[in-house]
Amino acid sequence: MSARRRAAAAVALMMMAVSACGGDKPTSADAATQQLEVMSWWTSGSEAAALDTLLTAFGRANPGVDPVNAAVAGGAGSQAIVALAKRLQKGDPPDVWQTFAGKSVQGYADRGAVRDVTSVVDGGALRTTMQPVILRSLLRDGKPYGIPTGAHRSNVLWFNTALLKKAGVSPPSDDYPLAAFLADLEKVKAAGSTALCLGGRDPFTTVELFENTLLSTIGVSGWQSMADDDLNWRSGRVRAALTSFGELLAYADPEANGLTWDAATKKLTAGGCAFETMNDSAYGELVAGGAQEGKDFGAVAFPGTRDSFLAVVDVFVAASKARNARNALAFLSGISEPSTQIAFSTAKGSVPVLRNVDVSSLPAYQQSSSRSLWNSPVLLSVAHGEAMSPQFQEGFYDAVSTYVRTRDPDAFADALTNAVSRDKIPPR
Repeated sequence: MSARRRAAAAVALMMMAVSACGGDKPTSADAATQQLEVMSWWTSGSEAAALDTLLTAFGRANPGVDPVNAAVAGGAGSQAIVALAKRLQKGDPPDVWQTFAGKSVQGYADRGAVRDVTSVVDGGALRTTMQPVILRSLLRDGKPYGIPTGAHRSNVLWFNTALLKKAGVSPPSDDYPLAAFLADLEKVKAAGSTALCLGGRDPFTTVELFENTLLSTIGVSGWQSMADDDLNWRSGRVRAALTSFGELLAYADPEANGLTWDAATKKLTAGGCAFETMNDSAYGELVAGGAQEGKDFGAVAFPGTRDSFLAVVDVFVAASKARNARNALAFLSGISEPSTQIAFSTAKGSVPVLRNVDVSSLPAYQQSSSRSLWNSPVLLSVAHGEAMSPQFQEGFYDAVSTYVRTRDPDAFADALTNAVSRDKIPPR
């Protein structure tokens, strides 16, 4: 089974597993224990360091409690979701686990797998300090079901300054048009370098590349139409996005299918390729690899998307049947402490989602990203299961994979049409 198929199967398995959890009575959050199990997919260098900031902060605030790091490797949770689904089916959930905002966290809430965390949100005054779009993405029937660690901007283009100089390419700016990007990719290729890094072993990287290209073409209003299930997938705009996506793929690293997202980012750091587009988890990995912002690498908004913030929001949730429920809620409470937010963001490359966190100590890129978060339309990702249902997300991955294989816009549209049809069938 291919990596992309495993990711799609993980989504389907998750749906079956959490459906089986509906109706479970939450365990009491009053009993004191000395344990806490935290499941995530953060295993790369920058991710592990970021997770450690959360575990360390929890340990300081809860002496005597032994947090267990139950991370499962796999980009965007492709393997962690499978492991989690199996545990949910057995009625043996971790106390807290990582998911994404929007439909992902709401799906768990719909099926009773995670508990209402109103006490955490109201205790930290998060309703008034959290970025409003992100806050709404955590709610079901007005109640919150998760706590975000921060927001990653997904519509980012990274570049290696030395390779651009070698190819005679000027560093791009935020008003960089897609046509100029394609022309610069050709210049890099002509100079004998790999033009575009891609961690194709992790399917989400290719889907993010398409997402960014789609956003560049349909704009914010088109993205909102998509989220409202009102985008014509056979329209000229979508076809134009697919054409551009295909042109970009022509410059992708020939070794892409053997690289994970972090390996591709390391290749950019080492000068093995000139450009990479993906969410700014890449920033944490670049810095962890010793690269210096402004000297070794730079970043701009993906061409045509500077006026929006396509968000990838990691969220922790507490299991309804957590064995250590009190500690689970304490862990979630600690995530929003300003000092923890800054320590986490410094390692991860994300930015805090709370107004009361001073970001002036963060590097220039992250300060810029934070300004975009608060001053631009915030959009939710399809690739990461935020904007649309898991059924549609699976169809989206299928559609992108189909286009990569066939370059047929009608086959792409057929896959999305089928996904929309499945999305309208009520769950059993």
